[in-house]
Amino acid sequence: MIKENLVLYLEKSIKYNWTMPAFSDYKGDGLTYGEVAKKIAEFHILFEHSGIKQGDKISLIGKNSTNWVIIYLATITYGAVIVPILANFKPHDIQNIVNHSDSIVLFAADQIIELISLSEMPNIRTIYSLTDFEVKQSAKKQNLIKSEDWKALFSEKYPRGFLPQFFYLNAVSNESLAAISYTSGTTGFTKGVMLAHNSLAANIRFAQNNMPLKSGDKIVSFLPLAHAYGCAFEFLFPFSLGCHVYFLTKTPSPQIIIQAFGEIKPRLILSVPLIIEKIYKRQILPIISKPFMKGLLLIPGVQSIIYQKIKNKLTTIFGGNFHEIVIGGAAFNTEAEEFFKRIKFPFTVGYGMTECGPLISYSPWNKTPVHSAGKLVDTLEVKIDSNDPYNEVGEIQVRGENVMLGYYKNEVATEAAIDKDGWFRTGDLGVLDRNGNIYIKGRNKAMILGASGQNIYPEEIESLLNNKFGIMESLIVEDNGLLKALIYPDVETLTAKKIDEKMMEEIIKHHIKEINHLLPVYMNIAKYSIHNDEFEKTPKRSIKRFLYTAN
Repeated sequence: MIKENLVLYLEKSIKYNWTMPAFSDYKGDGLTYGEVAKKIAEFHILFEHSGIKQGDKISLIGKNSTNWVIIYLATITYGAVIVPILANFKPHDIQNIVNHSDSIVLFAADQIIELISLSEMPNIRTIYSLTDFEVKQSAKKQNLIKSEDWKALFSEKYPRGFLPQFFYLNAVSNESLAAISYTSGTTGFTKGVMLAHNSLAANIRFAQNNMPLKSGDKIVSFLPLAHAYGCAFEFLFPFSLGCHVYFLTKTPSPQIIIQAFGEIKPRLILSVPLIIEKIYKRQILPIISKPFMKGLLLIPGVQSIIYQKIKNKLTTIFGGNFHEIVIGGAAFNTEAEEFFKRIKFPFTVGYGMTECGPLISYSPWNKTPVHSAGKLVDTLEVKIDSNDPYNEVGEIQVRGENVMLGYYKNEVATEAAIDKDGWFRTGDLGVLDRNGNIYIKGRNKAMILGASGQNIYPEEIESLLNNKFGIMESLIVEDNGLLKALIYPDVETLTAKKIDEKMMEEIIKHHIKEINHLLPVYMNIAKYSIHNDEFEKTPKRSIKRFLYTAN
């Protein structure tokens, strides 16, 4: 365990930055650090008088907002366990996560509350609106506190007003469980990553020592806060320093994100590759691909002028005030990465996983070699499972303070992921260089990282497809950021039913439409192709996934 403590990080920042702006909903209201402290204190009173104890689970679902982070902070500083749920999960997945996590309270966006049922979540005592914190549904009315009683209890506790000297947080051990982060909601695939206070504190400590931010700096939060990447680096880390975080409360398009960058002028930008790649493909590639421009780029003096103009344009797009852009959550397009390196654009590529809360490696933009994911963070050890880690690709394994406690109520999955010596098997393949930089060469696991950093488990989608009439087996693969289904039809059945190729195509399209309706948008099948031969199998009859790509 490290000596730094998550709750103390938060308490120190709140007291030091009391009058500074802390959170704002983009084009909406905001809170100062002192007002955040008051909200936390109010919710601690609510939790206490509602019979919530340290270690109890509180589920939280909704889009990024000031109210979302208030519940997160109030929960972990109370010593309860937060269960953040991605807002685009389907109702049955949400209910499955709430039940699997043993949550007793749920804070949810109003539109989500309308789609879920308290009767399907037997452990839940109360469902609160994330809009106004009012009770929407309750199974035990005797535990409820009316809002006026809540305010009266707060006034009684702080009769002289709520001042910095009256604000303090009870210590919560680094060993304590802070969050359960679910990488999937579907029954049979549900895995809740248990992150201790120690893991989150280790991520904050590293970021404070290595990423260029200070009190008063501005941040735009558009990555999903229910995902470990956005939560740690667009919320917890900036908050621990006294930054002002703006939340894009609606599903952000690249246009909205760029507009926010221009208005807010953030000091540090966290992004997934999709945003950067779209700008490269739509605004840069068409220019540098013209034959005339290609010729100019061969002239050294002219080349440097053109590169500087492009760099200036990109800098303006991102607000013109940032130290660097940190890209993570998915693989970055090789061509785009090489071009941005050539023009000396200040970006870097980091590497992480939810199971490490999430950071595994990072280096500043001017110290990261092209195609690498930087150096290992100082709270982890790394080894490559190969005979020669510098030249022979092997699985990347890490051990240390960031690593999760395990998967909630899933000992089999935990034992498969973490060996007896504490080494976490990332499922990623890579090598090291002599300076300690990590180079990711591929994925060992079947998991696909979505364009916005979501974990997509193809087996979930395949299990739905394979149960459909006319489909013998299937594989889900990535195709330029989209999901493609490779389908081997049930030829025998189709022949017996006298179904021709055209009819089969219509049946498959109908199946895909049906399945897409059941799944989150980021898991939707965008394309498909028919395979005339059975997929090649291992001796255990599992499909050799590595043999198949979108092409």
